[in-house]
Amino acid sequence: MVNSTKNIRVLVVGCGNMGSSHATAYHHLDGFEICGLVSGGSTKEILNEKLGGGYDLYNDFDLAMEATKPDAVCISTYPDTHERFAIKAMESGCHVFVEKPIADSVAAAERVAEVARKTGKKLVVGYILRHHPSWERFIKEAHKLGKPLAIRMNLNQQSSGKMWTLHRNLMKSLSPIVDCGVHYIDVMCQMTRSKPVQVYAIGARLTEEIPAGNYNYGQLQIRFEDGSVGWYEAGWGPMISETAFFVKDVIGPKGSVSIVAKTAGGSGKSDSIDAHTKTESLLVHHAELDADEKFAKEDEWINLEDEPGHQELCDREQLYFQKAINENIDLTDHIEDAVNSLRIAFACDESVHTGKVVALT
Repeated sequence: MVNSTKNIRVLVVGCGNMGSSHATAYHHLDGFEICGLVSGGSTKEILNEKLGGGYDLYNDFDLAMEATKPDAVCISTYPDTHERFAIKAMESGCHVFVEKPIADSVAAAERVAEVARKTGKKLVVGYILRHHPSWERFIKEAHKLGKPLAIRMNLNQQSSGKMWTLHRNLMKSLSPIVDCGVHYIDVMCQMTRSKPVQVYAIGARLTEEIPAGNYNYGQLQIRFEDGSVGWYEAGWGPMISETAFFVKDVIGPKGSVSIVAKTAGGSGKSDSIDAHTKTESLLVHHAELDADEKFAKEDEWINLEDEPGHQELCDREQLYFQKAINENIDLTDHIEDAVNSLRIAFACDESVHTGKVVALT
């Protein structure tokens, strides 16, 4: 356990969008100290300048580990590096914060989880929606709807420029329904509190700019043990439509709850990181009818305007990481959930490629 009066020295690996946000959190929050920034390109210089300069910069992860000997490592690189970096860090005595997904395969994720168990080091996976009070409220309201649930979600991103470059690079190892889908699969599991038993998914390769065999548009369906069903859609690229790109909806016997993000869900916002987590308001619909078969209760609006933005959410994630280290929080369930959501996402990926329904054991 790290003494709470001692700064946690963090090596930041990966300085792009998420790495920059996490580094900004470490830079401003009490209890953290950045001991180095690592990236293969120029993003570390750009981030260092943004943070006022003065941080040690490294091109190579292994050399940075040897030079800085950190207490913790923040990994925000591409998913195909997550396993090696996380295992090396934990076996070197470091706690780890790793961006989702935990790894680029189920077997790799299980290996990372096993090293966390063996070393006793804290491993926090970047499921940002778990730290969002509005999404916590969304899940809480879903629990009031009865069973089974029908869950509808999507996050389509019409990307160009740097975001399209990022998406193309991500698709060298993962599809959109794996990389983004793990967030919303995790939410579905929290809403149903039931075991997923079956998945089916479809996908389309809408551009030759991505590797053969991958796809930049996908849609998945999950069937749960309690009869609940979930649907999720994700598409990346300059050809993606912005019509209804932001759908977050759950329906049960007693009514429905929907995220209504009029601003964040507006045209031109689909590639905005802030828009991905923005909630703004929940619309609660009650299914109860009166004697005349008219709705017995009016719809209820839950105003969520006072909600954290993207950077504040990253700050909250890192405060949780700090608390896990300083208070020796048991992260067993957290890690199992991260592996489980990835297992479901890859089953969906398998379904895309085989065209078959995949049973989950």
